[in-house]
Amino acid sequence: MAKFRVGFATALLGALVCLLGAVPVHAAEIPTRPGPAQSDAGAAIRYSKDNPGSAPPGVNDFSCRPGPEHPAPVVLVHGSDGSAYSNWAGLSPKLKAAGFCLFALNYGREAGTDHFGMQPMTVGAHELAEFVDDVLSTTGADEVDIVGHSQGATVARYYIEELGGAAEVDRWIGLASPSYGGTFFGIATAVVSLPGGTQLIEGFGSEALAEQVEGSEFLTRLNSGGDTVPGVEYTTIGTRYDEVIQPYTNVELRDPGATNILVQDLCPLDQTGHFNLPYDSFTQQLVLNTLDPAHAAVPPCTVVPLGTGIAGVIIASNS
Repeated sequence: MAKFRVGFATALLGALVCLLGAVPVHAAEIPTRPGPAQSDAGAAIRYSKDNPGSAPPGVNDFSCRPGPEHPAPVVLVHGSDGSAYSNWAGLSPKLKAAGFCLFALNYGREAGTDHFGMQPMTVGAHELAEFVDDVLSTTGADEVDIVGHSQGATVARYYIEELGGAAEVDRWIGLASPSYGGTFFGIATAVVSLPGGTQLIEGFGSEALAEQVEGSEFLTRLNSGGDTVPGVEYTTIGTRYDEVIQPYTNVELRDPGATNILVQDLCPLDQTGHFNLPYDSFTQQLVLNTLDPAHAAVPPCTVVPLGTGIAGVIIASNS
């Protein structure tokens, strides 16, 4: 569907906000060094740390022009302390093989580091808005589809609902989206209930991490006017065994226009968790089916043991 472009208005708003000092707007990093496909998150994190600026296979080819079968370029948005490569090196080859034009950014860099997704989510959303405008301008497309993991899904929601992105987005797909926040097994909500608790989480993790705690001011504001907007097709994909978002039902959107999918409702054998979700073959096919329902295929329902990928993520993240 064609929609009125509001890129100029979004850019102007971002500039004004920046001048006023409310939200520092930075340019996102666009990774361009081609990296290999990966089959698990731990291996992708290790490669990304050893090869900064790597792009997932098939991503950020700005000569790609969408065809009639897939008129909307797909923009991939990583999660907290992640990167385009570490999140999407498993899914991107499959999307590219299916004929999509793919793009991804590294947003929310912590100053002086190679850690992304660390700034307040409003900063990430402004960076995403600028990036989407560039993708649309270069490809000539009217709209994009967005796939976000964890924080990336909520950053994309803020862009859609607060920065005019609804005019530029056809489909939004959130993997393990903290739509209504997580308790981190009750630890985070207990900490924020204490004086200075939010600041403690910001110092230990990041401002973006604190914003993803259930009941945070950021999520309360974002959801207060409804968690969907007309004209955008919303799909959440969650797991009962999410290691970050509890209750797992907090992934779900509650307003009209949203489809909520729980992996285990369709494949009880698959006990994938939060960090493995983008690398889970069943979930990957669900994403493909959502982006291209006319060519939907039955996802491969196989045994995925509880805790798959967690050890690799921990080791890679702390090595």
